[in-house]
Amino acid sequence: MPHESDRRPLKTRSAGWAGALARAITRSGLSANAVSVLGIGFAGLGAWLLIAAPGAWAFLVAAVAIQLRLICNLIDGMVAVEGGKAQPTGVMFNEFPDRLEDAMLLVAGGYACGDERLGWACAVLAVMTAQARSFNAVVSQAQDFGGPMAKPHRMAALTLACLLTGVLASWEHVGWILRIALWLIMVGSAFTWGLRLRRMADGLQEEATG
Repeated sequence: MPHESDRRPLKTRSAGWAGALARAITRSGLSANAVSVLGIGFAGLGAWLLIAAPGAWAFLVAAVAIQLRLICNLIDGMVAVEGGKAQPTGVMFNEFPDRLEDAMLLVAGGYACGDERLGWACAVLAVMTAQARSFNAVVSQAQDFGGPMAKPHRMAALTLACLLTGVLASWEHVGWILRIALWLIMVGSAFTWGLRLRRMADGLQEEATG
């Protein structure tokens, strides 16, 4: 079973709707790993809508798909821990789907706004920030979930950009909205990566001299 320090601190975990949904899924017999895989499906839907189905409705539904992906990321851990359905492979299903989902959505955002390289840069930096988070657990026994552009913040920025693009789709040249969001994600992710590495290095130095 995952240790509490391995779980991202989220206020929504204590929300009534989250607990009710997790309990319902637990009673249904659906495993935590299956919920993780479902998150990949929602992320894939969002990515497909951004790339292959341009239009106001596509951006709005993509925003919903992004949030459903995050809900899956929240509920799988609750089913595993609070629902007592942790599996030996749970750590794998908790990590690898997240990285794939981030990459699909950020790369798709780049294609949607006509700047593929920007989307790929965001995806690479998202993976690097996650690597710094998880590797910190190796050296300090605690994962570093610090921002300013951790996964929830990246997806919040992308969701808001999709919503605004969908609402303003009747205007010409609204691709700049997604482009600005991706630039913020890219710069913020690079800064977050640097901060996490700095905190990791400081911890190693303290351990060596302590």
